[in-house]
Amino acid sequence: MAKHLFTIVNPAAGGGRCGKLAPAALARVRAAGIELEPVETRVAGDATALARAAQRAGERNFLAVGGDGTSYEIVNGIFPRAAASPNERCTLAFLPLGTGNSFLRDFHAEKPPNGADALVQTILNGQKRACDVIRLQHSAGELYYINLLTFGFAADAAEFANRHLKSFGYTGYAISVLACLARLDRRAFPLRADNAGELDRRRCLFLAFSNTKFTGGNMMIAPNADSSDGLIEYVRWGPIGRLGLLRNFPTLFDGTHISHPMASRAAVREVEFALDEPVNVMVDGESLRLKCERLSILPGALDVIV
Repeated sequence: MAKHLFTIVNPAAGGGRCGKLAPAALARVRAAGIELEPVETRVAGDATALARAAQRAGERNFLAVGGDGTSYEIVNGIFPRAAASPNERCTLAFLPLGTGNSFLRDFHAEKPPNGADALVQTILNGQKRACDVIRLQHSAGELYYINLLTFGFAADAAEFANRHLKSFGYTGYAISVLACLARLDRRAFPLRADNAGELDRRRCLFLAFSNTKFTGGNMMIAPNADSSDGLIEYVRWGPIGRLGLLRNFPTLFDGTHISHPMASRAAVREVEFALDEPVNVMVDGESLRLKCERLSILPGALDVIV
């Protein structure tokens, strides 16, 4: 059981909801005898810097208070150092007060419990699991994630929402989906998985490289993903048209889209990209533009309290 947690709070998560709810929630956690050392983020990237400094100072147990973006930044603060030796191994717990909280959906039959009481019970029960971490090497460096990386339609919609409609939350993303549907762009992202001989240059609607099943809160993009199997779940949906996408859009929420004739999936250990230029990607809820080069898996590299 982790009795001390270095706690990183993103008050902006959930459209500011986290900042309002976090103080009372953390007080209840402390009342259960769990020692917290809270710090707040102010701008993007703060959680990464705070986690990195804390780890170098000897911290090994972290609590992410926010959403998927908060835990993503913390993961990128503690890696690659956390994989360097057993002494650097870290544990991450979650108080999900953000918008999506997709990562936790794999461990809870219904919507993840977001109250302090649920967190306290989880910590006291000692429900710690080893979780795979996926490393993305790109032209400007590398990053790490525990949920999902996607190219194509979903990444384009996230980039549009982030640039024009960020303050509108889910509504803004829904509008962005409609905007991207109107200008539907199905293109190739050349790659080879597990050292396949030929590059796959086929056009597609989207590609997803997942560690867990869900994204966007309740979209089951990778229904066969398992965060502890040492594999990357690779889902591809081919160049489906507008009407076909509209007709099949609900299947993205129950995972049956992978049964579509244009869809495919595979469990792989590494992926090599041959992109000519940077592209929009969405990684653990964050919208970035990267020239991706290689994906690889770090099996069981992080302990999560879920």
